Amino acid sequence: MISILFGGAVAMVLTLIGTRWAIALLSKRGYGQEIRDDGPTSHHTKRGTPTMGGTVFILATIVGYFAAKVFTMTAPTASALLVLFLMAGMGAVGFLDDFIKIFRQRSLGLRSKAKLAGQTMVAVIFAVLALQFPDDRGQKPASPFISFIRDIGWLELPAILVIIWILLLIAGMSNGVNLADGLDGLATGASMMVFGAYTLICIWQFNQSCATAQGVGAKCYEVRDPHDLAVVAACLTGALFGFLWWNASPAKIFMGDTGSLSLGGALAGLAVMTRTELLVLLLGGLFVIITASVILQVGYFKVTKRTAGVGKRLFRMAPLQHHFEMLGWEQVNVVIRFWIIQGLCVVIGLGVFYAEWVTG
Repeated sequence: MISILFGGAVAMVLTLIGTRWAIALLSKRGYGQEIRDDGPTSHHTKRGTPTMGGTVFILATIVGYFAAKVFTMTAPTASALLVLFLMAGMGAVGFLDDFIKIFRQRSLGLRSKAKLAGQTMVAVIFAVLALQFPDDRGQKPASPFISFIRDIGWLELPAILVIIWILLLIAGMSNGVNLADGLDGLATGASMMVFGAYTLICIWQFNQSCATAQGVGAKCYEVRDPHDLAVVAACLTGALFGFLWWNASPAKIFMGDTGSLSLGGALAGLAVMTRTELLVLLLGGLFVIITASVILQVGYFKVTKRTAGVGKRLFRMAPLQHHFEMLGWEQVNVVIRFWIIQGLCVVIGLGVFYAEWVTG
């Protein structure tokens, strides 16, 4: 428990201090955000706000984790290192995207095919490695089963389909967080809640692990390295606490694709490692809702254009948060209300997780 608290505290302090330094450095070099001309007009005032802030909490999370390992004199585990790799790898793809936006002074960075190729490469490497490294009980970081709260026994997949399934999960969550990152503090606060929930889930799984005497029984969890995963989740939570101080409205810095892709990757990685791949859709419900709004908007436009000759829209603008902006809601009101929705998703998700253990 000491390593969990220590890692989270170190990560939070690093982002509280480091983000302020990053704002000054990025502003001095002119690394400011480009704003889409077809977006809400209220966003045009944000043009030039420093971006790529996700670099700060990525580094803070990694440093916080290894600081906790040094402080407690324990060795890193395969599960934790793989989640950190996925977070950093997806962040690197986002960093290239952000850098191109700044360098070329346009709101679009990497071409969609290049961006997808980068995400796919990182995700496939993660998936292949996650099926290696069995511990002394034969447990590997990832499982061949699709999981909800535990592995679903009748949903075992061959290795190639496991890799494809993990790839889809990573792509979905990383792009979901990316779509939510449109208002000051929205994606940061929502992600912080989900990683906080995963900290609790990993602690519970460690206390009820099948690898320990107290966890033996029908209700124990077959998860490799749950304690170390709790350290990673706590570091992410702490890092986002510190970053939100500067990212809350009015934002002094944006996380950029560097941050949003890394957070989505870390979220998917934790879901895979903790055997909660379907539960994450509930825990991260806000990201699912926002992603669904884009899918519905595009789908409805194409269908109506094909059938009626004129494309129509379900929402005034997608993703969903911009629809409410167009209705006249203040940005801060949208953010707070969406945080409430995300908080409810987390509470319901944790309730389902605990109820499954109680009922056995």
